[in-house]
Amino acid sequence: MKRNHTLSPSGIRLRAVPPAVPRVVTVGVDGSRASMDAADWAAREALRHDVPLRLVNAGAPPARGHRLLRPDADRARGVLDRAAIALAYVHPALEIHAQQPRGPVVPALLAASTEAEALVLGSPGPVVPAGFTGFLAGSVATSAAARAERPVVLVRAGERPEDAHVPDAAGAPSRTTPYRPVVLCLDVRDPGERLVEYAFAAATARGAPLRVLYAWSTPRAARSQGATDLADHLARERAARAELLGALEPWRRAFPGTEVVARVVFGRPGTQLPKAAADAALLVVGRRTTAGPRLGRTAHAAIHHVARPVAVVPYA
Repeated sequence: MKRNHTLSPSGIRLRAVPPAVPRVVTVGVDGSRASMDAADWAAREALRHDVPLRLVNAGAPPARGHRLLRPDADRARGVLDRAAIALAYVHPALEIHAQQPRGPVVPALLAASTEAEALVLGSPGPVVPAGFTGFLAGSVATSAAARAERPVVLVRAGERPEDAHVPDAAGAPSRTTPYRPVVLCLDVRDPGERLVEYAFAAATARGAPLRVLYAWSTPRAARSQGATDLADHLARERAARAELLGALEPWRRAFPGTEVVARVVFGRPGTQLPKAAADAALLVVGRRTTAGPRLGRTAHAAIHHVARPVAVVPYA
């Protein structure tokens, strides 16, 4: 199959991605700080999994050759070139591809995500600052996360490589210390194999412990009957923990080298996530595809209230 190649101003060879790439990490870049921080995170993720990185600048003009559209196309190409140059300098062993799909931004990102292990997008943070105009702000990132067929990772602006590692002995940031834990928010009543597998693989690739959080609450019927005494609460908590441990047992056997810490808490997942993921390298949450193209409550809370990178994993 013939592949087209172009050279950036620095001489770095950027290869057009063939129609199907079996294993690749894709990141959306638009020149903003948030997207460049996401691109660096995606580059490190690609290296951890020994796969290429694909840079995507979505939303290019819909047609070629028109004089009025060429400046926009040139600017988009410049964004890709600058990102590739910066990443190649920091990660010389990384294989980098570049793609400039045309048409509306969200459909272009979704199409790119179907050929990737994960789609990585930058996010300015829980609150979008005034004047932020990058395509990753606001509804674009959340829309992509709500509709993608593959995992979508949202990385906050300002994310640094050392943020994924525990501090050194003196309490200073470090890039050489062990990774912080990966946190998985799991509903044992509907765990989703793709969700759990993604979290275990993420922890294994980092050599990090996996913390699994199950937030449970008293069933509505029991609450209406007034069954809220301490003994009943403790019994339900023990049952919830037993359910969680049972759901994790096959995965412990499949990933014997990964340390797993199971935690059961009372309350809604959305209210527990900011604290549970405060020191995480990555938070992993699920999205049920059977619910349609939308984020569930847990994923919505994670995206809007957790400062760490968040992976939204779709599952049936």
